Amino acid sequence: MAGTESVKWKEWLLDYSLYVILGVLIIAVVIKEPSFLSFNNFSKILAQASTRGILALGVAGMIVYTGTDLSAGRILGCAAAISASLLQSVTYASRMYPNITEPIPMIVPLILAIIVSMIFCCVNAFGIAILKMHAFIISLGTQLIAYGALCLYIDSQKNGAQPLASLDPRYINVVNGYFDLGFMHLPYLVIYLAICSAFMWVIWNKTTTGKNMFAIGGNPEAAAVSGVNVTKNIFCVYLIAGVLYGIAAFLEAGRVQSVTTATGLNYELDAISGCVIGGVSFTGGVGTIPGVLLGVIILQVINYSLYYLNVNAYYQYIIKGLIIIVAVAIDVRKYIAKK
Repeated sequence: MAGTESVKWKEWLLDYSLYVILGVLIIAVVIKEPSFLSFNNFSKILAQASTRGILALGVAGMIVYTGTDLSAGRILGCAAAISASLLQSVTYASRMYPNITEPIPMIVPLILAIIVSMIFCCVNAFGIAILKMHAFIISLGTQLIAYGALCLYIDSQKNGAQPLASLDPRYINVVNGYFDLGFMHLPYLVIYLAICSAFMWVIWNKTTTGKNMFAIGGNPEAAAVSGVNVTKNIFCVYLIAGVLYGIAAFLEAGRVQSVTTATGLNYELDAISGCVIGGVSFTGGVGTIPGVLLGVIILQVINYSLYYLNVNAYYQYIIKGLIIIVAVAIDVRKYIAKK
């Protein structure tokens, strides 16, 4: 019996080692800086995790059916530049579009950001579903295209390449406003994330598209034989992701208030990492919306704690890389154990 219990404990530690490591890290941060647990910090973490979370909700669907998207961050950057350029303050002399002399409705740049994101996502879907390319390769190509388009767009300014800043106060308030709960501020960004999460939960759990997505991820051949239109479903997943990317881009531009060619850099890594930490399996057919949210928040807690402790930015990249490796290694181990 003792030997069996020892084996069970070892199995448990292997399966949940990542969470144990992250938990120990957070405890260490709290011991070193007790102020880290303040409601104010928690509010900041949630706000910072919101746009990454919306992006991750789109990426998660691709991972569920054994795909991925390396272009998500650059697509966000491209769409964010469009949003910011159209919503610069009309009193700003160096705005990108000097002919815009009256504030335009904010719904216009939001829709344009969504359309641009959906176009890029359609390219990815076409490569995967029609050309039968691997998601890694097609999204890598789209990543470079989106980055090139972003650089060209920012460089096209009459006053030369410069950050897209000095945004309309209405825009900044809609994105960065908050509800005062007394003991803490609840950012609007968290509300937007909650709405997107509820929408995706319904799609994943209550629609045919969601059920087909899990069926394709679990066994694409069996799904096709059972009558699932794999091509159509892949396009649906990517189009939904495009909508989420566009929303995230619109919000991120308002959150950072200065869009440059670096906007969106490595955002896809945060999104993918959050998904994997949250239990979305690269082997396909496994994942939950609450898990994605938990993974993104945990990752943001780690990011914020490292920043809070003034850890060198280069070490932060190393730690993020190790987290991804460990998370995927645990995921693969579970898959092998099931087989």
